[in-house]
Amino acid sequence: MKSLSLWAFGALVISVLAACAAAVSMAPGGPGTTRQTGLGEVFTDAEGMTLYTYDADKPGESNCTGICAVIWPPVIATEAAEPTGGFTTITRGDGALQWAYRGMPLYGYVSDANPGDTSGDGVDGVWNAALAE
Repeated sequence: MKSLSLWAFGALVISVLAACAAAVSMAPGGPGTTRQTGLGEVFTDAEGMTLYTYDADKPGESNCTGICAVIWPPVIATEAAEPTGGFTTITRGDGALQWAYRGMPLYGYVSDANPGDTSGDGVDGVWNAALAE
């Protein structure tokens, strides 16, 4: 009975986090916008929020799913997306299109509160701000 209660609590926490996660939006042409930060020039979404890459990903493949994708929302692309420069789209395991830079999937971070925040850089030693080169 105790394990059922813990499971129910865990499911509730995940549901609440999922509801709080904001979608990461991009301009129709992709995430080519940048912003100067203390880390240097970083790629941003349509609202100026910093984008990140995940060391566990491989070029063309996202390994951030479930609770990971709630905390680090993937930058979803539409079918009408027009990749340019180093930007491409990849297909996630659930079939959704995700923006990538040089093949590496891009994510937002729910703990960044304001445009230009880079609090996700270095988290768990595997998350990196997507620096514009």
